[in-house]
Amino acid sequence: MPEAALADENREANPLHGSAAAAVLLMLFSEDEAAEILSRLEPDEVRQLGFAMYDVADVEIDEVNQALDQFVNKAKRRTTIGYGAPRHIRGAMHKALGPERADNILARITPPTASTKLTMLKWMEAREIAAIIENEHPQVMAVVLTHLEPRVAADVLSMLPAAWQEDVVYRVATLGPVPLEALDELEIILANAPIATSTGATSQRGGTSEAAAIMNNVRKDMEQRIIKALNKRDKNVAQTIEEEMFIFDNLIDLDDKNMGALLRGVDTELLTIALKGANEMLKAKMLGCMSQRAAQSIQDEMEERGPMRLAEVIEAQKAVVSQARRLAEQGVIMLAAKGDEFV
Repeated sequence: MPEAALADENREANPLHGSAAAAVLLMLFSEDEAAEILSRLEPDEVRQLGFAMYDVADVEIDEVNQALDQFVNKAKRRTTIGYGAPRHIRGAMHKALGPERADNILARITPPTASTKLTMLKWMEAREIAAIIENEHPQVMAVVLTHLEPRVAADVLSMLPAAWQEDVVYRVATLGPVPLEALDELEIILANAPIATSTGATSQRGGTSEAAAIMNNVRKDMEQRIIKALNKRDKNVAQTIEEEMFIFDNLIDLDDKNMGALLRGVDTELLTIALKGANEMLKAKMLGCMSQRAAQSIQDEMEERGPMRLAEVIEAQKAVVSQARRLAEQGVIMLAAKGDEFV
């Protein structure tokens, strides 16, 4: 079969999807229209679309039609209820309650507007961000890290002075609502912009979960040093971060040998409760590492127990994770860590 005919047949059998179809649509717009669309996307989405636009530069007319058909079909299933929602809500509140009462309520319930300049952090390289904040107060560093993806935040953290790293992680873990006035001041540091008008609202950032997400992306030696320092400073915070760095779902990364060793050290009743809230893949893996009789016994017990309180399930899962940590510390099992490292 000629190559051209084979290519046409492949195209018919494999219509464009995802970023390729989106790239075709974007290429049909003018530069200004395409720019307006791109300005509303996340950095990763822009990069992905950019690659795709080069790939579909020689797209066939049939593929263009397929992409348009996909767009039309999806558009038909969407509503316009969210378009202009703030204006509609404000107008309805004003008519129902009067301007003064409505504005008082809206001030309490309206989500804070995202900071444009802080959003620009997502477009910057980790080295640039670290250079901007390396001489700032650790609290400023912490707030900046909470506005980044965990992987990028970890890179920035690793570039900050080692003496500040533990303090910054602690501040991320204990960070409460950040007044918008503080974010305005941070914008001055980042972009030398004037302070915007504030409504006294706050932005919720930070917490032990966010600190754990950052710590999950740093080097192992750096992680151990920071956790050790945090333990001296606040054992509860350090313990909570460690617990959230390795959760029950992570046990799926254990190989069969280590999983079997863990399960032999866990009480059957505790494991039954923990598995009630496990995802199906992890549940199947754990049961697959047991004898057929033991696995069937646990499945029967789970069915007999019926619905259980979520808090009880979570506590059982934490107990299993704690046992996994103890066995790892004793050298009985190895918990898969970042990269090729093991602990």
